[in-house]
Amino acid sequence: MQQKKHWGDLTGPQKVGIVVMTMVQLGLLAGALWDIRKRPADEINGNKWVWAGVSLINYVGPLAYFKYGRK
Repeated sequence: MQQKKHWGDLTGPQKVGIVVMTMVQLGLLAGALWDIRKRPADEINGNKWVWAGVSLINYVGPLAYFKYGRK
């Protein structure tokens, strides 16, 4: 069984990659939630609350909303 890596065990590029991917994920989430809040309900396919919940799924949720959730 492989031991868990801790933050201190990671190399510099690995740390940068994790930080960048986290920022991308949070940016997608913030963008999707902002758009859901500001966009009128008749311009969204389905329920706003459902899309808000779906957008909480890492990467897939916000991307699905931007592709399928908006009319």
